[in-house]
Amino acid sequence: MTKEQRQWTADRIPELDGRVFVVTGANSGLGLATTRALVRRGGHVILAVRDVEKGHQAAVDAAAGRPGAEPEVRHLDLADPDSVQAFADGVRADHAHLDVLVNNAGVMALPRELTPWGHERQFACNHLGHFALTGLLLDLLAAGRDPRVVTVSSVNHRKAGLDFDDLTGERRYSPMGAYNQSKFANAVFGRELHRRLTDAGSPVRSLLAHPGYTASGLQMKSSSALQRFLLGRVGNALLAQRPKQGALPQLYAATEPGLEGGLFIGPSGAGELRGDPKEVVLAPAAADSATGRRLWELSERATDVRYAFPAAV
Repeated sequence: MTKEQRQWTADRIPELDGRVFVVTGANSGLGLATTRALVRRGGHVILAVRDVEKGHQAAVDAAAGRPGAEPEVRHLDLADPDSVQAFADGVRADHAHLDVLVNNAGVMALPRELTPWGHERQFACNHLGHFALTGLLLDLLAAGRDPRVVTVSSVNHRKAGLDFDDLTGERRYSPMGAYNQSKFANAVFGRELHRRLTDAGSPVRSLLAHPGYTASGLQMKSSSALQRFLLGRVGNALLAQRPKQGALPQLYAATEPGLEGGLFIGPSGAGELRGDPKEVVLAPAAADSATGRRLWELSERATDVRYAFPAAV
């Protein structure tokens, strides 16, 4: 990536008239910053949110940047398979195609809790829900123009792995450790999706992004008072960038013309904590094909979603 590319800002997003985007977690933080930028350039954004009232407030906020824009708000609870299915069915009923899916939503450092389906909540929200959503929308994406799936991971994926024998944290659980594991799963999924799309000859491309250290609001939702203080108050004040800047890697991955699938985009600064977007390196363990296959098969069983890839061209 050249110096000019490293200085990329949202002002360099091309006009997006006629293009349809789904952004999960679009009512706040990185999701709202992403939605604002896409709407401002003419994109039609579907805000996928748990809190519909806040979603409508975010839609009004985003539409202020583009007179005449009409963002959609739809309910989506990524931890609930029925909600994921209903969301996908609703989008399919109203849209003949999608152009970009931004798998942005996430929860962070929660106390251990299992969903009614028996999954650890952070793993369910951050990975399984996005795995299912992507599979259910893949045919609409294949009909899109320059179609992409952008999955948002974290620099913390490099601190983690997947404990396939204890994904629910029954034997040992750390709120931050479970978050890191879910972000590692995001990275593995994005790379494995790239492999499978490429092998199938699909027009859809899978890219990964991470926001560095961004004051997205997640830090203040940690179950640990110490983490809320250190990461939320001290870290946000001294180190974190604003969501408008933190969203640039995922915006670049979603909109920059000519990008190849399989890229991982993150901040260019020291430690990838902040800065302009650039291509960064995925942890070798996240790129391991055997790990990718194992996570994929586990995710299929957990969500009951099987991807229908088109035949290779």
